[in-house]
Amino acid sequence: MKKLIFILGLFYCGGIYAQTDTTMIEQYCQVVASQKIFSNKVTIDIDFGEARGLFQTNKVKDENGKSKTFNTVIDALNYLGKDGWRLVNAFPISNSTKDNTNTYYYYVFKKYFPKNDAANSGE
Repeated sequence: MKKLIFILGLFYCGGIYAQTDTTMIEQYCQVVASQKIFSNKVTIDIDFGEARGLFQTNKVKDENGKSKTFNTVIDALNYLGKDGWRLVNAFPISNSTKDNTNTYYYYVFKKYFPKNDAANSGE
């Protein structure tokens, strides 16, 4: 009788383990850093690839829901690095007009998420 209970227990535990999906999926995001007007600080926009509403922005928010500003681009990159994002590529794009030149810095990051959580990866 003890052997039968032991064997049934093994099948039960084995069945639970077999249902766990540990597959990881790469998810990417694009970060755009731009200089704030009349300031030395930078603003960061993050595109996780999901659709936005008309009045929604991609600005990084702090714990109070306000747009987070960073002292430098490196400060922003370190912020994302602490959250587990890894830098893949970086490149600048300049937009010149007759009076002004604006340079935007683009960064591509990736992070691994469990397959089941990949749909909710836009943090």
